[in-house]
Amino acid sequence: MREMSVDMWVNVAASVLAAAACVVFVATYHLHASWWRSEVGRNLMGFAAAVGMLCLYTVLVTVWPTGCVAILLRAIRTVVLLAVAALMVQRTRLLIKAQREYRDRTGV
Repeated sequence: MREMSVDMWVNVAASVLAAAACVVFVATYHLHASWWRSEVGRNLMGFAAAVGMLCLYTVLVTVWPTGCVAILLRAIRTVVLLAVAALMVQRTRLLIKAQREYRDRTGV
């Protein structure tokens, strides 16, 4: 890791910070809310975990840029990206559902 440039160090530092923020959110939400009881709560938890995993991937692939570990990390990253896509589809569906319910309540 000594041959890393300044921009690479900044990228890793920002990724560590973002991953830590995601871990704090996931831990706090888990301890203080019944997130598993609602579709919105499950989406929030899943999305925070997925973003945290992508940030962690950036850190780990910087440490192990080649070899078997890097191949495994890229495979895991692909699965996480597919999860992000699925969570965004779910989030869009939740948004449309909430908008319809609001429209039905207000008569707009």
